[in-house]
Amino acid sequence: MSQLIKPPPLPEGGTVGVAAASSPFENRSEIDRGIRWYEERGYHVKLARGVHSRDDYVAGDARVRADDLNALFADAEVDVIQLLRGGYGASQVVPHLDYELIAANPKALVGYSDVTALHVAIRQRAGLVTFYGPGLTGMGSAKRGDWSKERFLRALTDPEPLGEIPPRPDDPYIGAIGSGRATAPLVGGCLWLLRETLATPWEVELEGRILFFEDVHCPPWYVDGVLTQLGNAGKLERVAGVAIGEMYKCEEWRQPEPWLRSRSMEDVFEHHLEALGVPIVFNLPLGHGDHLCTIPLGVAATVDADACGLVIEETALEIRRAGARRDQVRAASR
Repeated sequence: MSQLIKPPPLPEGGTVGVAAASSPFENRSEIDRGIRWYEERGYHVKLARGVHSRDDYVAGDARVRADDLNALFADAEVDVIQLLRGGYGASQVVPHLDYELIAANPKALVGYSDVTALHVAIRQRAGLVTFYGPGLTGMGSAKRGDWSKERFLRALTDPEPLGEIPPRPDDPYIGAIGSGRATAPLVGGCLWLLRETLATPWEVELEGRILFFEDVHCPPWYVDGVLTQLGNAGKLERVAGVAIGEMYKCEEWRQPEPWLRSRSMEDVFEHHLEALGVPIVFNLPLGHGDHLCTIPLGVAATVDADACGLVIEETALEIRRAGARRDQVRAASR
């Protein structure tokens, strides 16, 4: 899409619509905890009809999951859409989404991991800025601390550019490969899901962009394989830069039958990415670890290998006049 569509911010007392596009909940209390977290802060939660569906490792039929997302975009009462969780199955939903409807009703969509498939497809077919951040089940979880939740709310409510991405509180180190800095649109997500887009009509576009990726339970040889495929597909040739999040629980020794010898994850990064001659940073608080800093996808960012950082330069939210949303809701109810 040549035109970038920015969604309005989550207003005070606004409504968060929740759909399950990937895996189902584990315990019903996860949903209740998330709802209570929002309500304690004055927000409302509207659950899509299929949120409680369970079909083994997916949250029900793919077309129904897509219909739920379409309905939340069309619903004038919903301000922001948050996915229930990641897991598996979002790629099954992508062919059934109504992209014209989504473009005509821009709303901030937030989720991570498997939701990467939705981020890529919606950006490329509807031109909408989306947000890589936690799902509903994370909002009420004690394991997802205030550091992540505060940054989630800021990303969805603050119209100003997010600026520099802070380091992880438990590991302030941010590494770099190469040198220099580059400013370009930031795109990407979970590395495994980026590969799932190859050879599809919504194949990820990386030329002239900063590639962001992270992953979980993905040992170095898996990462090597994915980067090899992206390279063979010509996707890495013209990237402007690379920003790598936390590779959570990806060490080779965690595998039940690890290979006798393995490159380190940093060896894999250097092997595939250093020759690109672009600025690269790694170990950012973006991913499956304890600390997840919500970021917008599709807007301009700067990756700086000399300063070892990533800065969101462009606002991701459209500012509308006060009361505009309420006017739209009233009009829709007449």
